Amino acid sequence: MVIQEGRYKFMDSIFIIAEAGVNHNGDLNLAKRLVDEAVKCRVDAVKFQTFKACNLVTSDAKQANYQINNLKEETSQLQMLEKLELSYEDYVDLKKYCDKKKIIFLSSPFDLESIDFLNSIGMEIFKIPSSEIENVPYLRKIAQLKKKVILSTGMSNLSDIEFALNILKDGGTKDIIVLHCNTDYPTKIEEVNLRAMETIKNAFKVTVGYSDHTKGIEVAIAATVLGAKVIEKHFTLDKSMNGPDHKASLEPFELKNMVKAIRNIELALGDGKKVQTPSEKINSKVSRKSLVAKVSIKAKEIFTEENICVKRPGIGISPKEWDYVIGKKAKRDFEKDEFIDL
Repeated sequence: MVIQEGRYKFMDSIFIIAEAGVNHNGDLNLAKRLVDEAVKCRVDAVKFQTFKACNLVTSDAKQANYQINNLKEETSQLQMLEKLELSYEDYVDLKKYCDKKKIIFLSSPFDLESIDFLNSIGMEIFKIPSSEIENVPYLRKIAQLKKKVILSTGMSNLSDIEFALNILKDGGTKDIIVLHCNTDYPTKIEEVNLRAMETIKNAFKVTVGYSDHTKGIEVAIAATVLGAKVIEKHFTLDKSMNGPDHKASLEPFELKNMVKAIRNIELALGDGKKVQTPSEKINSKVSRKSLVAKVSIKAKEIFTEENICVKRPGIGISPKEWDYVIGKKAKRDFEKDEFIDL
């Protein structure tokens, strides 16, 4: 998918988002390095997470189990997020850097103030994280922007999705893509349930995609075969870095391989029309067969199953004309293996 800033249009091509998230560890220079790697991997967009920790969690909110396991320490969510927070000034710089590198800048806002900020710097697509699918004031605020929305649906059922879609649509948002998602980091393969993406598509008549938190790249690739128009995948500079999401993220070489595989599958899926390809038209002349003389045939002799047969190449009368040719008279002499003509 080729999307230019200010003229966004979701097209037939799959839109690939490299989710940098908070894998910059609160360091603007690391964030820019993530942008550089995303560009090299030829994704469509690189996405971050914009928040003010004090607006996001209470002072005593606990970490998720995966965050404790990945960080090897237990603190409050507030303490953890404060270390991962970039300033608004950093995001202004990061947006300009993405523009310079010709990659789409995205960031999920996690509080109302951050929605206003991201809108003020000209972000054209708003990615709603799974955690906000029930957040009425949040959804209404984004809906009022009337911009394109990508909605993640981790931890949700169909009624949750319907609830969010109704608020967004009632508020004036028309262009919405819904991502199937599981928010366990990493997601267990048996809990992915990719077919739920098709259920969402059929239930709400929306364009769908997939936000992947599994290890590896095969599930994200499989989602494209099932009709995902957006693929989002976490990536990092190095899985061994300290932080809550690094271990469930791809390293750059893996992200590059995923993008290449998705683009190849995209080409392989084609337009669905069953016709001969240009290469097959050439091959058909070699591989298909023609009606030929099985033995020597004299002029005015009747063509029968005993004196004609089917052999390669396919440059004479097609064997599909067999019933039409049988019983006709030869207009001239034919040598064995000579193509029959009428």
